Amino acid sequence: MKKVMLKTTLSLAVTLASSQIFASGFALNEQSVSGMGTGFAGRSSSADDASTVFGNPAGMSRLQGQQVTGGFAVIDASTDIKDARGSIAGTNKGDMVPFTGVPMGFYTNKLNDQWSVGFGLYAPFGLVTDYEGSFQGRGFGSKSEVKVVTLQPTISYAFNDRVSIGFGPTINRIAGTLESEIRLTPIPQARAGDNNVKIKGDDTALGFNAGILIQATDTTRVGLTYHSKVKYKLDGHTNVTASSDPFTAARLKSNRYDASLKIDTPESWDLSVTQELSDAWRVYAGTTWTRWSRLKDITVENKGVTAAAGGAAAPQLFGTITEEQNWHDTWAYAIGTSYQLNKQWVVRTGLTWDQSPTNNTNRSPRIPTGDRTIFSLGAGYAVTDDLTIDVAYSYLKEESVKVHDAKPQIGSFYEAKYENSANGFAVGATYKF
Repeated sequence: MKKVMLKTTLSLAVTLASSQIFASGFALNEQSVSGMGTGFAGRSSSADDASTVFGNPAGMSRLQGQQVTGGFAVIDASTDIKDARGSIAGTNKGDMVPFTGVPMGFYTNKLNDQWSVGFGLYAPFGLVTDYEGSFQGRGFGSKSEVKVVTLQPTISYAFNDRVSIGFGPTINRIAGTLESEIRLTPIPQARAGDNNVKIKGDDTALGFNAGILIQATDTTRVGLTYHSKVKYKLDGHTNVTASSDPFTAARLKSNRYDASLKIDTPESWDLSVTQELSDAWRVYAGTTWTRWSRLKDITVENKGVTAAAGGAAAPQLFGTITEEQNWHDTWAYAIGTSYQLNKQWVVRTGLTWDQSPTNNTNRSPRIPTGDRTIFSLGAGYAVTDDLTIDVAYSYLKEESVKVHDAKPQIGSFYEAKYENSANGFAVGATYKF
């Protein structure tokens, strides 16, 4: 029984329907509006504005004076669920990702020819998913909300006008809420026998970002950025409320348990090249490797679980629970270009291919993700010499994937075909002073 209830307990940091986001697994890409326009192809080599604090800390050496860059991205995702079947009745509308916003903000200050400082406030990971109450697969996940906010003070040093390095520790705060509707027997009626499981947890942990930027030739710039793993131990509570069904209510009373989950968000390497073809035209190419293979399994510890507190089934259902994930490392590839139309306007476009870390065996309704292709457009308008407004649009399309999840110990299963897509819109501004 130890694998039965994991998806209804504290799997906060991996319960993501990644059709709502533009990076693999549960990472977010939305830390730069200008970068979004080129599909993030030049993330570690462009250093166009203060968002380089995240993209490549070494890029601060290229920025003059003080700069502030801020923005906001919104994501509108849709999912088409087909060929669904399960052990209980229910609906499969697929409208489980609400309209989601992702803010970002950065500051840089060039102190002298060698030293620059800055900081960033952004979201590297995140999730909001909310299936309809009658969702047929609600026993494997009905509602999830996870937010990670990062503060990054940063410093860079330029050895000369060709080579610079940068480093920034990250202070990361994760918080989440997860709800599921689970039953102990496969009663076919839509809601009869459902037991509500609600979990909240949070933690603060440290990591770091580091990078190097090399002006290889007068027209070629190469950047390499490392984002470290971050080790979390989420502490919170699991609240279980029994249904009104007499059989399940007799086995599972309303209870509150202390819960904890250890999980590492993965490290990644980002390599990109910026090539100037003329004074107006630039092209970008980049690749990102992410070590998602760290996520082998999830283990949840619930304290104080006894038969007396939660019925005869409680120790088995809410003790130490482990579920295999077996995610694999991923690669993302991007190409992009920008063209300076005149003194005021620059236009951008990009194309990205991004692998999913999930596999066909362990994929669930919480993470129904496949490999994706992303097409991006963007533009920048210089209102004055000191103020620039950036806008960007991205369209994401995932390959169709199949979900098959089961809890054989209680005769519960759900399977379906998912087709995910998303539209992303972003607006931002950079002010120099």
